[in-house]
Amino acid sequence: MLENVFRSVRDASRKLPLLSEAETNRILISLADKAVEMIPAIIRENEKDLARMPETDPKYDRLKLTEDRIRDIAKDLLNVSLLSSPLGIKLENKTLENGLQLEKVTVPLGVVGIIYESRPNVTFDVFALCLKSGNACILKGGSDAEFSNTIIVDLIKNVLRENNLNPEVIALLPSDRSASQELLHAVGYVDIIIPRGSQNLINYVRDNSKVPVIETGAGIVH
Repeated sequence: MLENVFRSVRDASRKLPLLSEAETNRILISLADKAVEMIPAIIRENEKDLARMPETDPKYDRLKLTEDRIRDIAKDLLNVSLLSSPLGIKLENKTLENGLQLEKVTVPLGVVGIIYESRPNVTFDVFALCLKSGNACILKGGSDAEFSNTIIVDLIKNVLRENNLNPEVIALLPSDRSASQELLHAVGYVDIIIPRGSQNLINYVRDNSKVPVIETGAGIVH
C-alpha cells in the first residue's frame, strides 16, 4: 500500500507555494550542477538498465544516458530556472455591484502524478517543471529505467535537503503495474495525472484513472 507515500507528498506540497522565485531557481541551478558532478554514477546505474535490454530494441536509445546527454539535461534545468514564474499572475480583476472585489490568480495544482515509460531524462524534466510551478510530483516510471530513475530521484532529494526543502515533494513509485493502479486511484492525495508516452499508455491511464487526467496526445509533452 502506497497511501503513506501519497500522504507524505501531499503534506510536503503545501510548503511549495511559500518558496520565493529566487529559492526555486537556486534549487534548479544546484540540481544542474549536481547532475554534472554525478555523471559517472548516473551512467553506471543507467548501464544496469541497458544491460537488461537488447540493443536492437527501439527503446534502447531512448533509455541510454551519456555524458553529453546529461550535460544537455543540466542545460535544460538551467533554462527552466530562467523562465518567469507562472504563479501569482492576476488573470482577472473585477468589482461586483455590491463592492466585493474578485481576483483570478494563478496557483499550483498541488500534487501531480506522472506515468511515463523508458526515458529517464523525463525524471529530471518533470521535477523541474513541477518545482517551477509550485507542484509536488509522484513519478511512476517504467521498469526498463528503474536503476536510472532511482539514482536521479535520490540525487534530487539530496539537492532538496541541501536547500532546506522537504525531499518528500518528489516520490518515485515502484516500477510494478500495481503501483500505477494505486496512483490512478489516489483520490484526495493526487490532484492530476499526466501520462507521458505511447497511445496505449495514454488510453490505459484515461480509462482507469479515478483522478482527473490531462491527456496531451501520444508523443506530445507539456
